[in-house]
Amino acid sequence: MFEKFSVKHSVIIIVSILLLDQVTKYLTKTYLHLGESVHVIGDFFRLTYVENPGMAFGLRMENTTMFLILSLFAAGLVFYYMYKLRNESWQLQLAIAMIAAGAIGNLSDRFIRGSVVDFMDFEFFDITIPAFSFLGFDFSGYPMTRWPVFNIADMAVSCGMIIIFAYILIKGDPDKAPAKEATQTNPNAG
Repeated sequence: MFEKFSVKHSVIIIVSILLLDQVTKYLTKTYLHLGESVHVIGDFFRLTYVENPGMAFGLRMENTTMFLILSLFAAGLVFYYMYKLRNESWQLQLAIAMIAAGAIGNLSDRFIRGSVVDFMDFEFFDITIPAFSFLGFDFSGYPMTRWPVFNIADMAVSCGMIIIFAYILIKGDPDKAPAKEATQTNPNAG
């Protein structure tokens, strides 16, 4: 394969994922009614049209203004890392491009529509997330009898994060590599 992405590669990946995300959301809104579910593979996989005003996978945060601010901050962080890791391996650049595409797809929905269109609905196992407070924010509990309904943007973000975790487990943290090299080449470095 190739060692590094060019900006062109990243743009192609971002635009491709973004187009697929927006087209599938448009088709969902066009052909399904809100709350309607179409069985594709029995109960295991359905196309279910929901609008998600909350976080990924249907998790809700009560303070919507703070949620938008955190979403913008997270998107800014993704683009910071896209710039910072521009000379790293193609795997990291692919992962960051996927995360950026997902962030753009869902943020554009949130700003244009006020919510995100989700439609992929899978049955895995029941999960209960208890209510909790974190950094002064109250998160309501969330019982799940099905996996949360999601979209292409959510999938891109999740797959990008899996690639990053796998990369770090296999090759190590790219942020620590330059410091390690500097220590090896300069015996006086701390």
